[in-house]
Amino acid sequence: MNERWILQFCHCHYGPFLDVARQTAALFKGSPYKILTVYLTDKPSEAARIGSASDEVIFLDYDSKQVRGLKLSAIRDLKKIAASRDFALVIAHRAKPIYIACLATKLPVIGVHHSFGDFQRASRRWFVNRFRQRLSLLGVSDAVRDDMRRYLPDWPADRIETLHNRIDVDARLRGLLARKDARARLGLPDEAKIIGNVGRLHPDKDQKTLLAGFAQALPHLPPGALLAIAGSGRLEADLKAQAQALGIAERVIFLGQVPDMWRLFAAFDLFVLSSDHEPFGMVLLEAMAANVPVMATDCGGAPEIVTDAHALFPLGDSRTLAEKLAAFFSTPPTGATPLERLQQHFSDEAARQRFFALPMVQKVLGG
Repeated sequence: MNERWILQFCHCHYGPFLDVARQTAALFKGSPYKILTVYLTDKPSEAARIGSASDEVIFLDYDSKQVRGLKLSAIRDLKKIAASRDFALVIAHRAKPIYIACLATKLPVIGVHHSFGDFQRASRRWFVNRFRQRLSLLGVSDAVRDDMRRYLPDWPADRIETLHNRIDVDARLRGLLARKDARARLGLPDEAKIIGNVGRLHPDKDQKTLLAGFAQALPHLPPGALLAIAGSGRLEADLKAQAQALGIAERVIFLGQVPDMWRLFAAFDLFVLSSDHEPFGMVLLEAMAANVPVMATDCGGAPEIVTDAHALFPLGDSRTLAEKLAAFFSTPPTGATPLERLQQHFSDEAARQRFFALPMVQKVLGG
């Protein structure tokens, strides 16, 4: 019997996209299918080869200029790869790989979208409609899925679906530092209650509201409570000036860019994501892996992760955030722990069960 393969086609392997490739490969763990992952851009890397968790990895090694326009060379390369073995399906991430996969192969294609507004361009809507007979679409959150459905109203609902981002929970647990060690690494005091935030210091992350909410809540928080913000960016000076103006500079610690920050989340008593319409919010999963309670804005993909209404606040609403912070420390949440929710809904195993139950997948690969 011939080996059956899944062709995963990615734009690049920098930043979070190497783990995106790993997530897809993990869907087929224990299945009859082997995974070939192809990267359109970025240099060959042994770390990327290992991190892809695939049976084989190919680096096409194009630069960004070479994949503008019609991308004819990349189409020819992928066509040769597609003819090299018995592929059942292409899973392509982001617009360019989806475009190339549709033109280079005659295979069913699942296009995975990771951001809002991908179909604002009429040319992209025309293209996916041209290939809709063998193209299906996945969003990394219901919010992204609904954004695509809004632009493609004629598509059947089961051809534009959700497969949430997820993490390898066991690997994360193995890499986590204990609370005391994480605080020592970050230079944080042992006994203080610490609210954490991790992200670029950028308007999209809205740490401005977080600082204002923390300042308003401070009289109602445990004595010595601190806000620790990890990350760097163009707003660093502005945010430090805001903390000074609010009179909370001594209670706010700017940690800067911290390598492997995911290992240190146990340092926090509460993690707050104040971002503006995150398509998903992977950083929430990183906090949950450390069993840290999470709070987030009620927009974008975050409410799909943080389902407790008591842990959600309107974007830019510092007063409501302050109320939520005070309530959290006066009456800690009950019910399933963050880690339990992560394992049940955002683990590799949970995603695997969801993926193979999707009609678009069953149509191609069977039940």
